[in-house]
Amino acid sequence: MHRTTRQAPSFDLPAGRVIGGKYEVVSHIGHGWEGEVYRIIERATGAVRAAKLFHPNRNIRDHAVLFYARKLERLRDCRMVIQYHHVEQLQVRRSPVTALISEYVEGTRLDRLIAASRGGRLSEFEAMAILHELACGLEELHGMGEYHGDLHAQNILVRRRGIRFDLKLVDFYDRGRGDRRHQKDDLVDCARLLREMTGGPRFTAATRSEHLRYLIGGCRSDVISRRFQSAGDLKHHLETFSWPAS
Repeated sequence: MHRTTRQAPSFDLPAGRVIGGKYEVVSHIGHGWEGEVYRIIERATGAVRAAKLFHPNRNIRDHAVLFYARKLERLRDCRMVIQYHHVEQLQVRRSPVTALISEYVEGTRLDRLIAASRGGRLSEFEAMAILHELACGLEELHGMGEYHGDLHAQNILVRRRGIRFDLKLVDFYDRGRGDRRHQKDDLVDCARLLREMTGGPRFTAATRSEHLRYLIGGCRSDVISRRFQSAGDLKHHLETFSWPAS
């Protein structure tokens, strides 16, 4: 899939707007290249849902929405995947728009969690706890022959639960059939996320612990692939490494 940089027109739906005759918009959640996501209420039941409205020029013949719907359905038993409900054909300003209706998940986008943290970075323990949850989820996803394809801090929802973090993936990217190459790309994205969680490129390698430097691996595909052959390898490493003595 080739991504153009031209900005698509915004749907810009205000709170209270009724779409499809049966959903009421509560708030705008976020947006991406393919569309916009809104928190909605199903008027007949009061159920809270999420609706991703796809920009028509980026959803030719419903290719994008069908990719998402089928992938979410295949991965419905994976804990990091948002539960898909159904697809709706809506009219927005008298134009046809396809929307994917799914469960609404409470949580904070990872990029916002990082920005709200002291110094714009998570502690080493927090960052590795989130990385561990991500590795556990990817092990499930990869075990089904699938991949994410576009892991970054804006498409991961985080919810604190006691001493743990629960994660949900907001988006997937269609890079073709799942294979080991795409799964290894997910692991490289994990390294980039760890670097971002611990301060990003503005912090030099010398400001991070030796163990963080090992996990980040300079965000180099060859280094990461040599150290971790799979998400299971990364998970096992995080569960068994030794913290340095204080």
